[in-house]
Amino acid sequence: GSPFQYLVVQKTGARQSVGLVQLNRPQALNALCEGLMEELGRALEALENDSQVGAIVITGSQKAFAAGADIKEMQNKTFQECYSSGFLAGWDKVSTIRKPTIAAVNGYALGGGCELAMMCDIIYAGEKAQFGQPEILLGTIPGAGGTQRLTRAVGKSLAMEMVLTGDRISA
Repeated sequence: GSPFQYLVVQKTGARQSVGLVQLNRPQALNALCEGLMEELGRALEALENDSQVGAIVITGSQKAFAAGADIKEMQNKTFQECYSSGFLAGWDKVSTIRKPTIAAVNGYALGGGCELAMMCDIIYAGEKAQFGQPEILLGTIPGAGGTQRLTRAVGKSLAMEMVLTGDRISA
């Protein structure tokens, strides 16, 4: 079977030189649980070390690129547990890959999903793409560098509006 529970990983293109990583947790709108993020790190490392691969595309489904971090997994963790366990420690793996990374986004890219897309070098957004940082609606703020990346991507005013209201923007 596949070495991944939450991803579909393949090489594609005329010369099989594009690594394609599809998030595959449809029942949870590709929510980014610890298992998925660990698998993503392993997949990216393997593609990074594959000399045949020249670029990496990360995508989700038509309904959701990734609807955010898995809140059910996080809801009972205390600050001390998160801090001492290195919670979110591997989330920046996408931004450390040397090969070009492309987020192919259609549907929801919210919270951690928006942050994951912003970690990529390029974002291609489909007509149904919706980007947002709705953490404020849960009484928190983006936690994996989203406030800094969003500001660089869309400017201070729009980033502040998105982070402080939870409003989404389209492609």
